Amino acid sequence: MTQPKILIVDDEPFNVDYLEQELEELNYETIAAVNGQEALEKIQAEQPDLVLLDIMMPIMDGFAVLERVKANPSLRDIPIIIISATSDLESVVKGIKQGAEDYLPKPFEPTLLQARISASLEKKSLRDQQRKLLHTFASREVAELLMADGFSLGGKRIDASIMFTDIRSFTTLSEKSDAADTIEMLNNYFASIFEPISRHGGIVNQIIGDGLMALFGIVRRNVDHRQQAVLAAQDMLVALESFNEQRAAAGKLQIKIGIGIASGSVIAGYAGTQHRATYTCVGDTVNLAARIEAYTKEAGKPILFEAETRAGLPELMQVESLGEVIFKGKTIPIQVYAVS
Repeated sequence: MTQPKILIVDDEPFNVDYLEQELEELNYETIAAVNGQEALEKIQAEQPDLVLLDIMMPIMDGFAVLERVKANPSLRDIPIIIISATSDLESVVKGIKQGAEDYLPKPFEPTLLQARISASLEKKSLRDQQRKLLHTFASREVAELLMADGFSLGGKRIDASIMFTDIRSFTTLSEKSDAADTIEMLNNYFASIFEPISRHGGIVNQIIGDGLMALFGIVRRNVDHRQQAVLAAQDMLVALESFNEQRAAAGKLQIKIGIGIASGSVIAGYAGTQHRATYTCVGDTVNLAARIEAYTKEAGKPILFEAETRAGLPELMQVESLGEVIFKGKTIPIQVYAVS
């Protein structure tokens, strides 16, 4: 287990020396900064497990450091303990209101020092475990939204691209394979295609058997989600090719997939109950994407999408029109396209 790293921020050399000696005896790794600006630079570069922060310092005081750290989503969970004179209660209160975890009075008392640090590190450990658990059962983007904003049921209307994909002839493949081998294959397969989805700003929000549903346009609003969805689909086929080469080398069956994409207005948010919910989206665009994915079997093309998605693609991208299709549950024909 690695030693917790603690950043000591104080412009008094005596205080820094004292804290370094005490913390090293407690088996903590220490780094130091003599002003607020240097502290910010080291927090960003070193990502310490805890910061002991003096308030009155040159260049930038402790309050300014607190404000900037707590405003940064990647740094805000680092616990900060204010170093303050026992008579400076006003500064302690202000620092706690700004997000400091606790305070440490001067002069330092060894037992209190250890207790304050241990409690703050334990809280950080629990937050880290919570984040790890969220990242296991949700995409990174959804996990970070939950950590930052909390959970509430409900949704809002947005424009997005919806992707459905599944493995062709999965039932037949499963019948020919051991159950443990099938699970291992699925895990390796999902690991290979999750990366291009995430790289292009997609969120995988549902995995059902061998299929998945991904959303584009939820996180990255400064790029065209339609183009990102199609680029992700192309990169998924590249990843699948590498995946199949590894399976062929091991003497195992190779797989094919179908990908359907539709773009338009959806309602996105948390659906379910206060005790069990998922981040998802609903609407006609979602249903259409599922229908298009199913049509890849009949069309014999691995990637299909409709006219709204096509409108977001660059002219240089070679696209083939497959004509109009009336899907189940629809009365109006849908123009379908494939990547050439």
